[in-house]
Amino acid sequence: MKGRKDLLDIEALSVEEINFLLDTAGPFKNLIRQSVKKMPPLRGRHVLTLFYEPSTRTRSSFEIAAKRLSADVTNFTVSTSSVVKGESIIDTIDTLQAMQVDYIIVRHAAAGVPNLIAKHTRASVINAGDGYHAHPTQGLLDAFTMKEVLGPLTGKRVAIVGDIQHSRVARSTSMILRKLGAEVGVFGPGPLIPDDRHADMRSFRTFDDVFDWKPDVVYLLRIQMERQKEQFFPSLHEYHRLYGVTDERLRTIREKGIYVMHPGPVNRGVELVDGVMTYERTLINQQVENGIAARMAVLYWLQPETGLRAE
Repeated sequence: MKGRKDLLDIEALSVEEINFLLDTAGPFKNLIRQSVKKMPPLRGRHVLTLFYEPSTRTRSSFEIAAKRLSADVTNFTVSTSSVVKGESIIDTIDTLQAMQVDYIIVRHAAAGVPNLIAKHTRASVINAGDGYHAHPTQGLLDAFTMKEVLGPLTGKRVAIVGDIQHSRVARSTSMILRKLGAEVGVFGPGPLIPDDRHADMRSFRTFDDVFDWKPDVVYLLRIQMERQKEQFFPSLHEYHRLYGVTDERLRTIREKGIYVMHPGPVNRGVELVDGVMTYERTLINQQVENGIAARMAVLYWLQPETGLRAE
């Protein structure tokens, strides 16, 4: 299947493209579990990570994915660059393009910046998170993880719990799940569930309502205090009491055989108790591993001069 120049959001992807990427991620996961972990598709290609926001999982996952495909990788450190001197994004991209990079993987606090960069560079641009707009590779790795344990996602139920308002993960993951035929419900503090974005999804008032819906997966979101300009709930303790996976709720989750996911980093004692991390159907570490495979699939799909790129 022909690839695109860029991967900027899930909305633009067809179901066929999504399935191609998920099907491609499987063999790559098998590869990285072998003793010989490299293959040559991106030999001679140059991948640049451009992160204006902190990241551990996404940035390192992309770096490992690129190196597994034999690409050269440069991590652009914004805090020590001319950006801190007032250099514009476009001027930065012009400078980086002169270095003949093939891919730019960008994370930025403002929605739309990856799209802006994509219009001003010949390189393939991958959105690694822009504001609370989109995080397409997180959506892909989440869908890949769910398919591994659930099989085809048509008719499966996923409850997304937490700070929906400020979550690019919630937007991208709910979008890809619905495109693949899953049912998605949302639960969290009222002010953190925007009516416009999730009007077509089921909304729950209590965790008991979530359990009555019989979800296959409970997907917990991190409380993003750095994006909240006002207080949406009385305290973290109160949030945990009403919306977190407590010891009691974990017992219910175990009894019902529900899978638990979280994009990380986890706030223990807020979104979940410690016992969730050792629960046999917790998929959080599996998500991390699958992130490498899914991002390898994306890099492979977008690569130049392979016949995969769209005209």
